Amino acid sequence: MTGHDSNASKQIARAAGTVMLAILFGQIAGLARGVLVARAFGASPELDAFFAANRVSETLFLLVAGGALGSAFIPTFTGLLAKGEKDAAWRLTFSLANTVTLTLSLLAAVVAVFAPQVVRFALAPGFSADPKLFALTVSLLRIQLFSAILFGFGGLIVGVLNGHHIFLALALTAALYQIGIIFGAVALVPFVGIFGLAWGVVIGAALYVVVQIPSLLRLISQSALLSTFRFSLGFQDANVRQVLFLMGPRLLGVAVVQLNFWVNTWLASQMAPGSVSGLSYGFSLMLMAQAAIAQSVAIAAMPTFSVQHALGKQDEMRSSLASSLRGVILLALPASVGLMILRQPIISLLYQRGKFDERSVQIVAWALLWYAAGMLGHSIMEVLTRAFYAQHDTKTPVMIGTLAMLLNIVFSVIFANLFESASWMPHGGLALANSLATALEAIALFMMMRKRLNGMEGGFILRGAIPAFVAAAGMALTLLGLLNALPASHAWMLAPVCIAAGGGVYFLALWALRVPELSIIINGVLRRLKR
Repeated sequence: MTGHDSNASKQIARAAGTVMLAILFGQIAGLARGVLVARAFGASPELDAFFAANRVSETLFLLVAGGALGSAFIPTFTGLLAKGEKDAAWRLTFSLANTVTLTLSLLAAVVAVFAPQVVRFALAPGFSADPKLFALTVSLLRIQLFSAILFGFGGLIVGVLNGHHIFLALALTAALYQIGIIFGAVALVPFVGIFGLAWGVVIGAALYVVVQIPSLLRLISQSALLSTFRFSLGFQDANVRQVLFLMGPRLLGVAVVQLNFWVNTWLASQMAPGSVSGLSYGFSLMLMAQAAIAQSVAIAAMPTFSVQHALGKQDEMRSSLASSLRGVILLALPASVGLMILRQPIISLLYQRGKFDERSVQIVAWALLWYAAGMLGHSIMEVLTRAFYAQHDTKTPVMIGTLAMLLNIVFSVIFANLFESASWMPHGGLALANSLATALEAIALFMMMRKRLNGMEGGFILRGAIPAFVAAAGMALTLLGLLNALPASHAWMLAPVCIAAGGGVYFLALWALRVPELSIIINGVLRRLKR
């Protein structure tokens, strides 16, 4: 038996399948939300204001409780459970819940007070030229700050459930957040306009927390640990201090990533109206595919990586990581090619109705072209960073990520100017900068992890990557042929036909090239259908 059909790899594959279904469920809800929002607002200045304002609450959440806390908390929490130290694991959880809620509440209050200065100087200076747009952005920002506090607490619960290998709850959390915004778009927007979306974000964040509570209470009651809850920040606890210490470097990394998004918003606010919305829609569409593919594998693999590292099983971790990377490449490559080639019919099919006109389609399609080019880099980076976190190393990926995102900022300015001088829409240069910087980051992470694990089974990964590139080339030729043969005006027919044909060609090519992962997927689906 090889390392690639070990119990650990199978466990990751099963969990990844569950998480992928969960994320897909959430993404479908997100797609419905995008359609409703696009119909109501198109790629308009007021939607630019909403997306810009949402950036602030999202940054607060990610800095305090999102990627920073998750990357430090899950390995520590999982490690304690693996060693049978349940009491210590739950004391850690309760202390961090108190710390996160208090910190986010204080930060949200400060930002609310200084919201005009934040928008004018740091977020979207281009909006200052229009007093109404500026005032709208400030108001939307203040409303959405409530969601940061709720997401902070909910993010910690997600970490606890993942640490217990409970992944199905993610299906409801992601979807219910989107349902909150859908409620805002359908029920509130007709009465209060764009403010309905802001309150929808808050409602969605509340649902995100509420739906996880039953699973959390079940775990606590099974462990009979409710009595260990104390209103304490737990700074005297060595495990709390370890998590905070691990968070430090990751916090810097998240801050630099968010700085890049702020720079993009800052630059796009000074471009043509709709540029901020175009970037948001384009990035979201790329992220839908990337989340279903890479995040599902990474989320499912991280607890396994953490246990393998805690038990000193380096060879098993190397095999599990190689299998995860190979699977991600097989899935991310066709998604990237498909989005790049079919960007316009897909966007037309999804969004072109109501206020989302042909100009809006062009703005979003241009951003999606350059974002989709970076999907493979995003996907590989997603898995590799989780492997570093599982080793309790937040410093290495943060140092590499910081350099990459600083390059991203430099690339953003350079490419935006180059695109403008070529009479191309300059916001596409911002998307290209993100893709290039992410690809460089993924390469650097791979090289560092290969050195750390004394190899990365590159031959095994390459034997999966080469057939994927061959199959993707066949898929690309098929799609280009169909686009030339079919009428472009019938997006409702063109996009589904091309997606089905392109996917069919890709997987037939993999089958002809005898890629073993394909039979594993087919057998897994057949087993689920039999159940």
